[in-house]
Amino acid sequence: MKTEKLPLKLMLLLFISVITFNCSKKDDDGPEIIEPITLNNEVNDFIWQGLNEIYLWQENIPNLADNKFSTQDDYYTFLNSYATPDNLFDGLLYQKDVVDKFSYLVDDYIELENSFSGTSKTNGLDFGLVLLSGSSDVLGYVRYVANNSNAATKDIARGDFFLTVNGTQLTVNNYSDLLFGSNDTYTLGMANLANSTVSLNGKTVQLTKSDFTENPILINKVIDIQGKKVGYIMYNQFIADFDSALNDAMANLKSQNITDLVLDLRYNPGGRVSSAIILSSMITGQFNGKVFSTEVWNKKYQTYFQANNPEYLINRFVNTLTDGTTPITSLNLSKVYILTTSGSASASELVINCLDPYIDVVQIGTNTTGKYTASVTLYDSADFGKTGANPNHKYAMQPLVLKSANSNGISDYYNGLTPDYLITYETSSGSVQNGENLTNLGVLGDPTEPFLKKALDLITGVTTKQSSLTAKKGIDAKKISDTKDFTPLGKGMYVVKPLK
Repeated sequence: MKTEKLPLKLMLLLFISVITFNCSKKDDDGPEIIEPITLNNEVNDFIWQGLNEIYLWQENIPNLADNKFSTQDDYYTFLNSYATPDNLFDGLLYQKDVVDKFSYLVDDYIELENSFSGTSKTNGLDFGLVLLSGSSDVLGYVRYVANNSNAATKDIARGDFFLTVNGTQLTVNNYSDLLFGSNDTYTLGMANLANSTVSLNGKTVQLTKSDFTENPILINKVIDIQGKKVGYIMYNQFIADFDSALNDAMANLKSQNITDLVLDLRYNPGGRVSSAIILSSMITGQFNGKVFSTEVWNKKYQTYFQANNPEYLINRFVNTLTDGTTPITSLNLSKVYILTTSGSASASELVINCLDPYIDVVQIGTNTTGKYTASVTLYDSADFGKTGANPNHKYAMQPLVLKSANSNGISDYYNGLTPDYLITYETSSGSVQNGENLTNLGVLGDPTEPFLKKALDLITGVTTKQSSLTAKKGIDAKKISDTKDFTPLGKGMYVVKPLK
């Protein structure tokens, strides 16, 4: 989750005014010659200053303390002890990959900015990767194909499997380079799955990556079933550039007099907070101006906001798009059905958690990722904004700077949000697994697709709260990654908002 323009530099940055000299040499007959420590990499200075200023857990990191260094030489010596900017950044995070799983550093902020608008170098194929039981081989499976993408022109679809890239078997050691490396064009070796055995079927599909802007609204339709008109939207990222398109999609559903809404967020890794607020306001509409979420920043920023502008810490339901004039289309629903998986993260979770105090949110699927924090983009400039950014490099940071709570104060859902209705399946070995059955993915938007079918059953009253196992046996495999993990944004939420 990401924020908009942040009120950076509200407090004084660490100002090191004392320059001492701890390196010296002495001529035999002359005075001692003093030589100060020099900084090896200016990016390291940017990293420390930015994290010291606004990082959510700044006070928990001794090396980020305001009084950590008594002299500039001490400061430069510390920065020079790290071989690369990545080493320094990782070393300053709070319990990296345990508490802080989502802060990151990039060496090209142009690519990062493009990802925020939905643009990246991609072929439009969204897939998951699993480790086959008892081996190091990796199996890829297609989750969806982006509309109007390169992959959309090829003979490949949801539910298809692949084992090789350019004739090389995917493994845990090579899948990153083969699928997400520098090769813009590659050929997938497609596979069949029968009786829990995966084998190549002789079919190949060549795909080519290019700069592509994916519309996050993959599907928008109305399903007529047993006297109900059910709206179904599959929304795959919170992107502000598509808020207007989302508004049009809601208007289309409203014009068809839908009685219920199924919001599919199972592959949505998050995105912009303002878009999450807008979507939630579209689903409802009767809560304009009420508290959607509250924010908690690091101690320095929290103290400042509470003393000078406490309203800044509150996000409220809205009735217009971010331009402040375009009315949003609201459905005024008192119940919504939301489909989730472990790939539903950040802003997706924000929608669920912050709607929950106001309406009946029926969550179907599996636990979400567990990301209740938001980040902001920091550039190497005097105020960490893009204007005046250091022309010598394109490094930027996306550190976590705040955590969000709903109007009841609920936050810190480390293990994700638990569904009301857990989707399960049985494998060929007899074990019961949670989530999507790779052998029975179904067609997205089709009433028989397992996740959507469960929502429709609840809407029409066909089933009880206990979810039944799907009849088709699944395979024993362990998920290791998916396409979204390799985008600059990843499973992130960011904020962009002006100082009020």
